[in-house]
Amino acid sequence: MDHEAPKTIEIPIRNSEEVIELECASIPDAQEVLNILSNEVAPMRVWLEIALEFWRQDRRDEFQRVLEEARSKAGKDYMGHEKDTMRCLDTLAAYNVICGKQEVDKEKQTKFFMEATTLYTLADKVIMYDQSHLLGRACFCLLDKGDQLDQADNQFNFVLDQDPNSIPALLGKACIAFNKRDFKGALGHYKKCLRLNPGCPADIRLGMGLCFYRMNKIGKAVDAFTRALEIDKRCLGALVGLAVVNLNDRDVTSVRDAITLFSSAYKIDKKNALVHIHLANHFFFRNQIAKAQQLAFHALHHTEHQQIRAEACYQLGRCHHKSGDYEQAFRYYNQAANFSTPKYALPFYYLGCMYLQRGSLSDIEQAIILFEKILKEYPNEHDTMKVLGHLYANSTDPEKCAMAKTHLEKVVAANPKDWEALIDYAQVLEQFTPEKALETYRRVIQLMEAVGVEVRAEIYNNIGTLQMRLGNLDDARENLQLAEEQIKILLDGPEYLYYRSLHNTVKYNSARLREKMYDFDKAIWLYKEIVNNNPKYIDAILRLGCMHRDKGQIFDASDLFKEGLNIDPESPDAWSLIGNLHLEKGEWGTGQKKFERILKAERTANDAYANVALGNVWLQMVHMPTKDQERLKRHQERALTLYKNVLRLDSKNIYAANGLGAVLAHRGYTSEARDIFSHVREATSEMKDVWFNLAHIYVEQKQFSSAIQMYKNAMRTFDLQNDPDCLTYLARALFKNNLMDECKRCLIKARRVAPQDTVVLYNLALVMQQLAERKLTASKSNLKEVVGAVRDLELSERYFSWLQIHGDRTKFALTGAANEARKCKDILTQAHIYVNRAKLADDEERAHRERTQASVTQASQKRKQREQERIAAAEAMQRTLEAKRNEYREKTGAVLEKVHQPSQKFKDSTPRPKSSKKQRKRNDGDDGLINDNESDAEAGSAIKGRKKKKKARSDDESPAPSRFNPKHKSREVIDDDSSSDEDFNAKAHIQQQAMLSSSEDEKNDATSSKEKKDTLASSSDEDAPPANNKTALLASSSEEDNSDSGKKVTSRAALESDSD
Repeated sequence: MDHEAPKTIEIPIRNSEEVIELECASIPDAQEVLNILSNEVAPMRVWLEIALEFWRQDRRDEFQRVLEEARSKAGKDYMGHEKDTMRCLDTLAAYNVICGKQEVDKEKQTKFFMEATTLYTLADKVIMYDQSHLLGRACFCLLDKGDQLDQADNQFNFVLDQDPNSIPALLGKACIAFNKRDFKGALGHYKKCLRLNPGCPADIRLGMGLCFYRMNKIGKAVDAFTRALEIDKRCLGALVGLAVVNLNDRDVTSVRDAITLFSSAYKIDKKNALVHIHLANHFFFRNQIAKAQQLAFHALHHTEHQQIRAEACYQLGRCHHKSGDYEQAFRYYNQAANFSTPKYALPFYYLGCMYLQRGSLSDIEQAIILFEKILKEYPNEHDTMKVLGHLYANSTDPEKCAMAKTHLEKVVAANPKDWEALIDYAQVLEQFTPEKALETYRRVIQLMEAVGVEVRAEIYNNIGTLQMRLGNLDDARENLQLAEEQIKILLDGPEYLYYRSLHNTVKYNSARLREKMYDFDKAIWLYKEIVNNNPKYIDAILRLGCMHRDKGQIFDASDLFKEGLNIDPESPDAWSLIGNLHLEKGEWGTGQKKFERILKAERTANDAYANVALGNVWLQMVHMPTKDQERLKRHQERALTLYKNVLRLDSKNIYAANGLGAVLAHRGYTSEARDIFSHVREATSEMKDVWFNLAHIYVEQKQFSSAIQMYKNAMRTFDLQNDPDCLTYLARALFKNNLMDECKRCLIKARRVAPQDTVVLYNLALVMQQLAERKLTASKSNLKEVVGAVRDLELSERYFSWLQIHGDRTKFALTGAANEARKCKDILTQAHIYVNRAKLADDEERAHRERTQASVTQASQKRKQREQERIAAAEAMQRTLEAKRNEYREKTGAVLEKVHQPSQKFKDSTPRPKSSKKQRKRNDGDDGLINDNESDAEAGSAIKGRKKKKKARSDDESPAPSRFNPKHKSREVIDDDSSSDEDFNAKAHIQQQAMLSSSEDEKNDATSSKEKKDTLASSSDEDAPPANNKTALLASSSEEDNSDSGKKVTSRAALESDSD
């Protein structure tokens, strides 16, 4: 289309060699030219030349008309007409492509592209593999950057296979690589084009500069843009590229140079949309909103490129946003989002902000959708995650709350000093981990104080509520006081209404704190002050009603709840509180209607609390005494449906899951119910109902021990040891486990706690009756037990007689109480038989016990008498031994005195001279000096005594142990008694003692033997063996003169007496 224009065009005259010349400068209108061409049946190439001339003269309609007429009227009876026909179709197709590219209307654009596709298809039928045809078709495919991009690439590859140096094909390949972000490959194609044609236009350098820029080789990009400007000073792409590079340097000089370049580009082409966009952006940051808006408006109307139009709309949107015209800003942001994809995230982000500014629930949902689109394209975009985290934090959907926590964790991790994100993060953590939320709020306060920002009252209020939840009541009071003090300062400011509302909120939290601190008067005063300041503050009114309810003032509480309904007739909290009042009084039908009223309202049709409460009402109906099984099934089905509805909306609702398990248990699916209760208990350990339900399941499965343990653990964990219902549950398990006494004690305790409860009284009477009947019929029951059983039976009969008249018909059948009363009377008529039997058995047992006691007493007396006799014998023996010892000591002393007196013949003798050591040693060994004063009879007597002693010893039943050898005993005695005479010879001592003791042994042997026999005879009834007594006596008779000898004998005698 850009060939050099001929000066004239020759149209051959039909059937002649003449031609008609048309001057290009003064070519007539299309109709006249078409008449000439049609009349002369001009060849197709002439039609093409004239059409191209119209194109050069920007007469596009005539250009299109000529080509359309040529398709049917051009002459084709010459060689090469197929190629001209293909060129005609390709040229007309290219024209449709250009029109479609410039068209804004999607329908018209599609129409142009479909026409171009048809024409290229017709050209394929004429000549398919012509290079120019393939290049044109491939360029058309480039417009679609989706599936047809690969088709264009294949066609360019086909052309390059035929002509590797085809510059148009290389440029097409470079465009495809650039669009696929293969900047290095695109640069290679541009370089090859440059090598093939060094004198190529500046556009090649511009393409290379763009590739260098995307590859972050800024220096080379600047060189390429500069070279392109050297080749063509009017190259707008190079000017814009250099200006963008300078803008990104962000210094004053570079920005000034960038604006100069944009101005130059604007002077060259005042309709270039890209230049307008950049200039509008510049003037926007200079706060020249009017100029920015005007330039963006021109950019929007001077381009058909969708991305540039999106940027123009974005610039217009933020200009109106800056001016406060949110409606216009919303419109332009919306257009920008329609023109682009989420890859251009700015219009989507600010459009989401506009939706948030509108504030409705549907608008907020639209904003969330937009932010999610951005986050899908840019998963780590912190601003979007921050906004989404804030929006998700306000949602009631647990999954969105979890997503909010995840997003805000990433934001805080990326910027730990972003205290705004930390506040949102702390608000999300309040639902999951209050301790961590409290720590996060403290970090927020530190960051705000570090940068000099005043800590807002809302933060102190949130910290106070968290402290209250964690049980730190003093800290909670301190933070709430800080919040209230700060609010009082701001009440006189321009945001009076907001801080007045916030003040009521802080007061409400302070009142709740006072309730937890048991300062009820202060709490009531605060609630009333809130109501005086804001009579429509329904939460304070409802709390006042709850306090009256807890005091037992039911009517006052009901009036306050109704007052809340006057403020908000659809308040689910007020209706629920009124419904619970009726349920506590056992008015099931009235309470049911209150909860149904909540579910009928549109805004609370899916209220989880109302559904669960209504399900509980239907489940309670199952416990009513009735014989209509179909009715029971209907009640179970209704409860099951309500619990399922709640779980369908919130699969983690533990109260609905607990109710579902209860329904399954009533239907007999105990294993499935136990699994549900176990899962609920794993999810939370603070729900007491699931503990008791698990225990109920254990009872149904006859695991009574586990049930009893579970009941006790639950009552201990939740401090319900005095709750009559819990005590009744435990008593039932004990009853089934046949622990009747403990069951009775448990029911007596429940009776003391709730004396008005007729169910407890019925159960107690039944247990007393069965326990009494069991004791009466038991053969081993004593008189006391039987009399007590009769007394319990009489009491049980009175209880049943009273219950058959005054019992609660809704809890048990009164006829059952009457039957049990009659049964008690029947047993009482036979009670005297059991009493007489027990009395007879008791008398027999008492007589047997007395006889046994008498025999035991007599045996004890005999044993004491024998013990006294033995002790007396032992003492007598001790005295005898002492006397003998004293006598023996006296005799020994006399002998020693006699030995120490020297003979008369030695008195007058003179001492001998000292002899040698050898002689003295012989004299020491001579025994003759010692025996000179003794008679031969005494010596013989000593020898005879030793023989007799040995003979007496051999007469014993068993020889004494070696330590009682007489020889050794004599040595010990002599050693002790003669130790006072140090000059006496040792051998003489031994021999002398042997002679002295032999004369005494003869006399003592008989006496000792007799005493031994007496002692053995006296202890024959004892348990200790005689050998021990014998050993004791031998030891005592062989003891030396020792003060402890008497104690040893007495001690051993005592041991013998203990062995009895």
